[in-house]
Amino acid sequence: MRSFYSCLFYLLIPFILVRLIWRSISAPAYRYRWGERFALYKKSFPQNVIWFHAVSVGEVEALFPLVKKIQREYPNATLLITATTPTGSARVKAIMQDSVEHVYLPYDIPCAINRFMRCFKPRMAVIMETEIWPNLFAYCGKNEIPLYIINARLSEKSARGYRKIPALISPALACVKSIAAQTQDDACRFAAIGAKTETVGTLGNIKFDVDVSNEVIQQGVQLKAELFAGRFVWLIASTHKDEEAIFLEIYKEIKSKIPELLLVVVPRHPERFVEVKKLCEQNQLAVVMRTSGEICRSYDDVYLADTMGELKMLYAASDVAFVGGSMVPVGGHNILEAAAVGTPVLFGPYMANFKEIAEGVLRQDAAIQCQDEGEIINSMIALYVDAEYRQSLVEKGKVFVRQNQGAITRIFDMLIQDILI
Repeated sequence: MRSFYSCLFYLLIPFILVRLIWRSISAPAYRYRWGERFALYKKSFPQNVIWFHAVSVGEVEALFPLVKKIQREYPNATLLITATTPTGSARVKAIMQDSVEHVYLPYDIPCAINRFMRCFKPRMAVIMETEIWPNLFAYCGKNEIPLYIINARLSEKSARGYRKIPALISPALACVKSIAAQTQDDACRFAAIGAKTETVGTLGNIKFDVDVSNEVIQQGVQLKAELFAGRFVWLIASTHKDEEAIFLEIYKEIKSKIPELLLVVVPRHPERFVEVKKLCEQNQLAVVMRTSGEICRSYDDVYLADTMGELKMLYAASDVAFVGGSMVPVGGHNILEAAAVGTPVLFGPYMANFKEIAEGVLRQDAAIQCQDEGEIINSMIALYVDAEYRQSLVEKGKVFVRQNQGAITRIFDMLIQDILI
């Protein structure tokens, strides 16, 4: 089955390259570093690395605290972080700089995987969340490289898909030493698609161990004082196509009731910054771009954050935050950063990717889920007029985050046996 999979992957390579070209039209970073996607490197790299893979921004951000803990405990260890997307790659470079090695993960074709492994000779492999690559996993198994899946999550939809190809997935999972699932439901689903029961444990979600420094909080407070003075700041984070239009209409309606309202929009993907700016202008809203460095005037409507890596700081500069990807059927995004910063959190009905977190935070009345535009408007007005209500959400949100922390320590303790080799 894996041979058929590999042949099919080889046949799809031309279409994959066309897709990279297509994506590069809006996101130019996709047209660079193609060699890395085939494990063709222009320089030599250290070997015997501890290797981590995280797909994109969300997974990369969640991985950083664990990587930093390993660096503190084992300063002489050589670490490699791979990513799949340019945005994820940019965050690795921005945060870790030269303290780790970094390349894109190569495509899961035998020749590329073999070159990658010969280049880095990883002594252990740690994969974030749901990535199952049959050739990569088989290479680790054949060469006795300890392979872990950490912060593992698996939706019922994905599990159903994997169950249709057991001849491919079961051998891949047989190469995994341990799977650290986020929840018991995730653990059960991994077992159901072929993972050995004894290799699967529930160690929690490392996204609860979010790292928010006092420096970031102070930067946010300063930003609000200098750029947003006198405004009631409503941050819409990680928005997707068609989502901004919803909030621009809502903003117009709420503005009549909250004259000092300022809408701060943070698009999920940087290639959409210009598109969102045009959308605001089409709605006859005055826009200030983050990169302009300009102060928001009393008549400005939208502050567009056209930068990357500043979301925590922007949360700290806001009075209320709505986490996007949840008003359109994307599946939601991480609400824990906003809660940890100390910002009241709202989110929409589409939270399939963060189902357990959403259910948990709602059980503790630590956030507000809005099913439609009307509920958003009512919630915003209620939060605006009642400072005690806002503070209650802040306090309950921080408690919710603290109560669920500790996954990084548990995962570190699991990995240490192979780190020490």
